[in-house]
Amino acid sequence: MTTEQLDIVYIEKIRAMEKEILNSYPETDGFSLKRDTRRKKPVMNLKLREQVPFLCFPKLSACSQVEHLFTTRLGGVSEGRFWSMNFSSKLGDQRERVLENFQRIAGVMDCRVEDMVGTVQTHTTNIFRVKEGDRGKGILRDPELWELDGLVTDVRGITLVAYMADCVPLFFVDPLKNAVGIAHSGWRGTVQNMAGKMVERFRVEFDSRPEDLVVGIGPSICQDCYEVDEAVAASFLNALGADDEERKRIAQSGIYPMNAIGEGDTEKLRSVVESGKAEGKYQLDLHLANLIFLVRAGVRPENIDVTDICTAENSRILFSHRASGGKRGNMGAFIKLK
Repeated sequence: MTTEQLDIVYIEKIRAMEKEILNSYPETDGFSLKRDTRRKKPVMNLKLREQVPFLCFPKLSACSQVEHLFTTRLGGVSEGRFWSMNFSSKLGDQRERVLENFQRIAGVMDCRVEDMVGTVQTHTTNIFRVKEGDRGKGILRDPELWELDGLVTDVRGITLVAYMADCVPLFFVDPLKNAVGIAHSGWRGTVQNMAGKMVERFRVEFDSRPEDLVVGIGPSICQDCYEVDEAVAASFLNALGADDEERKRIAQSGIYPMNAIGEGDTEKLRSVVESGKAEGKYQLDLHLANLIFLVRAGVRPENIDVTDICTAENSRILFSHRASGGKRGNMGAFIKLK
């Protein structure tokens, strides 16, 4: 068989596995996971463990000292608009149900809820180094960790947690220094370079080299679904400045499709800000923005996995603030050093 034929067989197997997992939940009503059709192969893998479906990255999974996952809406106990794997009681869900959802993820990751650490996220670029005495903070203990959107640690057994419903989850691993990190990066965090600040924090805390980091840019709202006003668009253009060099490197690496929206001309590279569908509006690519900031900070493109899954296009199985009009729960991004 040719390489192209093998790819087709591989993709068909992936789709069959995904269909089997999703069909085991009647609430999905036969929904199929929608992926970025510009990708040659699926990027993130949908897996099932302990009756809980979750998504993970191939490159992070190849790091043997790390466990990580990104949750879907499936496999939990929450009800109504929080159905069913919700990790926030502040939005109106019952705390007992939220804690049970944490317990189920603990079973998947072979850890204890007591070893998880979460924060009160407020769209900042503040980052905190988690140490042994922080176990349980923000989950079973009083948060204490306020206005923090990034966590890093080199303590084995501690699971770092971040919450999402369209914003970008950023997963970090330094396989040489045995350190991990997680970040919540909405448009405010992204435009303030949360990605680059996480890279710098790894250097400061663990003497990490950017070129050694392995990074995953997780499920979030895609450019086609994310309409913003002129002020937000201008803030990104100003923050990114001249980004031709980074975009060319990304295009050459093949890790992210760089054809501009609606363009068949491969010479016209995709931009973070594209013309909108309505006058005075623009389409914003948070995935590409974070990718540019990571490459600019010294992370190798070949060490980065960029999701092929949009939360808004998959709101049947992923929480999306935009798609639900704000009536939703939160998914969780989890990572731990074994």
